[in-house]
Amino acid sequence: MIAASLLAVPAAGAEEHDCLIEARDTVEIRSSVEGIIEQVLVRRGDQVRKGQVLVMLESGSERAAVELARSRATMEGALKAAESRLDFAAKKEQRSIELFKQNFIAAGALDEARTQRELAESELREARENRKLNELELRRAEELLKLRSIRSPFDGVVVERYLSPGEFATSNVKDPVMKIAEVNPLHVEVVLPASYYGKIRRGAKATVRPEAPSGKFVATVTTVDSMIDAASGTFGIRLELPNPGLRIPAGAKCKITFGG
Repeated sequence: MIAASLLAVPAAGAEEHDCLIEARDTVEIRSSVEGIIEQVLVRRGDQVRKGQVLVMLESGSERAAVELARSRATMEGALKAAESRLDFAAKKEQRSIELFKQNFIAAGALDEARTQRELAESELREARENRKLNELELRRAEELLKLRSIRSPFDGVVVERYLSPGEFATSNVKDPVMKIAEVNPLHVEVVLPASYYGKIRRGAKATVRPEAPSGKFVATVTTVDSMIDAASGTFGIRLELPNPGLRIPAGAKCKITFGG
């Protein structure tokens, strides 16, 4: 049980108010691409970490594309051959310059050697550009392969699993694969009468008593609504409640005390 650390709020006193403990965030996980589900790696109630793979789609063609692109990106033959041709052409040009100075060859022969060197330089640039394109194609293939794995966007708990291996996953908003909830920290929602407005501020501490488990826990005010509901004469407050070990369940009703 965490000891209470409270910020005194005279107008609120030690009066208890009803509250509700909610998940910080709840998300229905969908696939960004279509495909047959190969594996579902988590079950309802499992804890998951941010970035953890939850679902894998069939990806045989994508894996083959990655291997092909990797092979092309790492091939050295064309580049090495272009480098050798340039080296040979540059040396030939240099010899031709020396021979031309000694009047052993005509100007046409020197021009031919210079042209061969320029062509070799052009071939080397093309080989390097092709190598760069192959590397980019490898990155593209790897990104497409990543889309075949569905990962968790945050640390949380699997609330529901809707699809199983062999079923077809789509990016349709109506067809989620599973639902996960972020439950550490939790949110505590409380509605107070308008008379409390301005007397409870962000950063204030409050004691929360959930219906389960028993005990008292400290929450911190993170949001105070800037408007009062005219019909009910109330306004809302949200608090953040640490939940290490996921001891407190989301969805539990609670009592909250400010000050006291």
